[in-house]
Amino acid sequence: MQHRAAGVFLHPTSLPSPFGIGDLGHDAIRWLDLLRRFDHVYWQVCPLSPTGFGDSPYQSLSSFAGNTLLISPARLVEDGLLTQADLDRYPRLPEDRVDFGAVVEAKDRLFRTAFTRFEDGGAFRAFCRREHSWLEGYAQFRVLKDLHGGRSWIEWADDYRLCRPASLRRLSRTHAEALRYQKFLQYLFHRQWQAVRAHAQALGIGIIGDIPCYVSFDSADTWASRDLFEFDDRCRPIRVAGVPPDYFSETGQLWGNPLYRWDAMKADGYAWWIARLGTTLERLDLVRVDHFRGFESYWAVPAGSPTAVQGEWVKGPGLEFFEALRRALGALPLIAEDLGHITDEVVALRDAVGLPGMKVLQFAFDGNPDNPYLPYNVVADSVIYTGTHDNDTTVGWFTNAPEPDKERVCAYLGCRGAEFWAPFLRMAYAAPSRLAMVPLQDILALGSEHRLNTPGTSQGNWRWRFRWDMIREDHFAMVRHFATVYGRQPRDAAGGRAP
Repeated sequence: MQHRAAGVFLHPTSLPSPFGIGDLGHDAIRWLDLLRRFDHVYWQVCPLSPTGFGDSPYQSLSSFAGNTLLISPARLVEDGLLTQADLDRYPRLPEDRVDFGAVVEAKDRLFRTAFTRFEDGGAFRAFCRREHSWLEGYAQFRVLKDLHGGRSWIEWADDYRLCRPASLRRLSRTHAEALRYQKFLQYLFHRQWQAVRAHAQALGIGIIGDIPCYVSFDSADTWASRDLFEFDDRCRPIRVAGVPPDYFSETGQLWGNPLYRWDAMKADGYAWWIARLGTTLERLDLVRVDHFRGFESYWAVPAGSPTAVQGEWVKGPGLEFFEALRRALGALPLIAEDLGHITDEVVALRDAVGLPGMKVLQFAFDGNPDNPYLPYNVVADSVIYTGTHDNDTTVGWFTNAPEPDKERVCAYLGCRGAEFWAPFLRMAYAAPSRLAMVPLQDILALGSEHRLNTPGTSQGNWRWRFRWDMIREDHFAMVRHFATVYGRQPRDAAGGRAP
């Protein structure tokens, strides 16, 4: 990020589409066109990987695979794999939220129809060869998960749970078509995402994505690379991830993700992480590193603990890890998610790696003049947000805030409560941060009922979607004006170069 710029956060599942979930079809292209028309040149998304528990993109079945629920059926008609009659039989699903169960069932039925019409070509075979290092194991994982009724891999028959080579060779012979189907889906995702990415690049729009620090226990990652995780001899986690008690939670947060064996990863030059980040960077222009502080020190909780209280801080891989990534991959276009309990050591690591951090305006108004999220304390090498995917919408946050916090916001902005929304957004665009990111819900001034995710809950998250009739041209004109006034206009429009 060499120049000041602005962008919008919107996960692709929140896009409009007639198929019950946002996808990589024409509405994604229309969304990019809207961003560019109003001089916003970054689009930020959550992880694009297949979702597992709770439909969360942060609890994925694979760090390498793509989320095939994002495949556009309409594009498959253009490819000759589906017909309009196939689409006409698709069930009528909600337009304003994702019913994940219904979408999974309906899309699988449609994709299996497309698969019957698919003939292997050179492009498919080349894709399978190029991605073989992760694709073969992922396809095996998905097929075995289906054969075991969807149960976690820890509950599979030993031959498969332990990845015994003879059993996997037998699977390749007896379930060749099922394996090919999983590869077919990944091929479709890859093609459609690359088409969206190409359109973004043509418009000068950069796409910001996300790489979670940890992976889900029930994933192809842990199943295929057990030696890289803190597992006992029965393949069960020894310690798990979380964060300690703090002002917000007396018992901390117990995430439950397995921890890495950093010594084993160091021994092979961090090859798994290099492959993981390399695959992610092939799809994105910038990558937000979730829970960056875990690479300096991480909170390790004994497996089976009821809360995160009984944990301890353990040193992470530190600077040498990022140096290994840089030697293998070149420049690291990363953003450090450095929110939460951040120590001087974490700041030093972030600065040594040379990464911008995050600033969130909803966290700024606690009455402390040294609050690092107040705009006058923000440095240029950062990304400022009104709120993130884990926050309430800004209107919802302000509505539900204690009166003293509301008074501080209005005193800072020089406005009355009923007028706070536009000045609050203006504050983000005016901030020193080179990049300002605003969730679509905030541009549209939507309330709490439009929130995407509430951390610590497992129901009702990740379902929100917008409709095109919700788009307010006057609101987008306002933020385009802010982008112009505060030097975030695209560089090509101002005589330079877009990112």
